[in-house]
Formats: sequence, structure tokens, C-alpha cells
Amino acid sequence: MQSAPAVSVILPTYNERESLRLLAPRLLAALTPYSSEILVVDDDSPDGTGALVEELAHSGPFRRLRRPGRLGLASAVLEGFSKARGRVLVVMDADGSHPPETIPSLVEPILSGDAEFVLASRKLPGGSSPGLRGTRKAISWIASSLARPLTSVSDPMSGFFAVARPVLDRARLTPLGFKIALEVLVKCRPGPLVEVPFCFESRVAGNSKLDRRQIGGFIRHLWRLYVWRASGRVSGRASSTR
Repeated sequence: MQSAPAVSVILPTYNERESLRLLAPRLLAALTPYSSEILVVDDDSPDGTGALVEELAHSGPFRRLRRPGRLGLASAVLEGFSKARGRVLVVMDADGSHPPETIPSLVEPILSGDAEFVLASRKLPGGSSPGLRGTRKAISWIASSLARPLTSVSDPMSGFFAVARPVLDRARLTPLGFKIALEVLVKCRPGPLVEVPFCFESRVAGNSKLDRRQIGGFIRHLWRLYVWRASGRVSGRASSTR
């Protein structure tokens, strides 16, 4: 029987063939120190993303999870959580904005027992976000301001993180939109919690998935988290920042 890998990287995709092709060798290099799998949760992309994953699987630890139609980022990550086999689960974008070179900094504190959750932050010293410009930058700032009362982390809108698998069993996750890290932070209360800086880069190919529907989903998601918090169903847990 094949042993479980140390790390599972979960990549939700929709029309990411070109960016994934460029990202793959960087992912493999970053994961060299670990037994790993790369689970690509693809919403039946018409651009051939799925076919590329199957090609990559011939020579690397890639697995494709095909879903019928465009079902959305939140459900893609949740399905990735349920199908991943690693002890540490890494969630990142496949468009090149999240540098794979940051992965070791995310997984090492968890593997060493120093953290349950590690967030890649654009807001810490050494972090930056040249990939955010114009309207997207303004939306990110407003969303961060609205979410900040829910958590003490420096970058509540980050979508790049690693979590120890047992943490996810603490609550039923029902995120809307695209901010899965915030859902885990609020409902599962991981601790110790570590943050590491990273540079949010410009996407290497394709177009942003951010639209009015995603923004509306985030607002509803935020409201549900405030209601959850107010209900008293979670208790405080100490956290630390590295």
C-alpha cells in the first residue's frame, strides 16, 4: 500500500493550461525535499487544462480531479481537501501569482510541529503585491478592512496557505467565493499560527476570475462568518506570527 505523502498541493483551475505549464517545473523544484502530490481540481476547462495535467502525471506527482462544469473556487478547494492524501495541505492559485518557491516556508513549521496553519502574507516586511493594480488593489484593501475584525492575521485576504489536515475536522466548512483561508481561520481556530512574507506576482497567463458574482459571494461569506462568530460557537486560541 502506498504511504501518504507529506504534502498535498491543491490547485483549483479553470482555463489555466498555459499558466500551469509554466508553473509545473517550479512546483516540482519546490517540492523536491518532500514526498508530495499535486492535486489539480479542474472545472472541466475547455482550454485543455485537464489534458495537460494527465500529460504531467506521466512524469510527476500530478493528479487530476475533474468536475463537470464551472462549479467555483470554494467548492473546488473543499473537494481538494476531501481527496488530498497529504499530512500538510497547501492551497494556492495556478495562475502564477503565488510563487511555488514559498511552499517550503509554508510547510516546514507544520511538519516540525511549530504551527497548525501558515499563511503567506503580502503585508509583512519582505512581502509585496505588484500583481495587484487598479480596481483589484482597491477591492483587496476594502475586503481586508472588512475582514480584519474576524482575525488577527496581517493579510486576511491571502489565498496562499498551508494547514495541518486535522485542523479541518474542527468545523464544517461552507465558504462562498474565493477566501477559503479566512473560513478556516475563523471556524477552525488553528494555533499556533505562523505568517511568512511573499510577493504576490502578476498572473503569467489568462484572465482574472474576479467578477461581480465573486464579490457578491465574498460579501455573503463575510456576513455568515460574522454571524458564526457572534453565535459564540468558537473560542479564542493563541496565535503567533513568525
